[in-house]
Amino acid sequence: MKISVKVRAGAKREGIERVDQPMLDLGEANGKIEMATYKVSVKEPAVDGRANEAITRTLAKHFKVARSSVRLVSGQTSRRKIFEIANWELKKWVIFAKIGG
Repeated sequence: MKISVKVRAGAKREGIERVDQPMLDLGEANGKIEMATYKVSVKEPAVDGRANEAITRTLAKHFKVARSSVRLVSGQTSRRKIFEIANWELKKWVIFAKIGG
């Protein structure tokens, strides 16, 4: 699953909030996809990748996956980033299967 992230580095409090689920235009050939957008605040400054690492930790904790399952796809130096959360859909289905039957 890929998500869009709006970053606030150097914040007083860390947190994550789902903002919306817009249609993301991938160009004429690829069409549009839905991608959830999250606002993530971290205490670390945007220096030497420290904020990116903190965002990765925050997202992993939020989605209850290993840090290695969270990957920055684009926006290394931007406030708007795209992250990929691997194994999240699989984990969601396993939890559903355990609860549902």
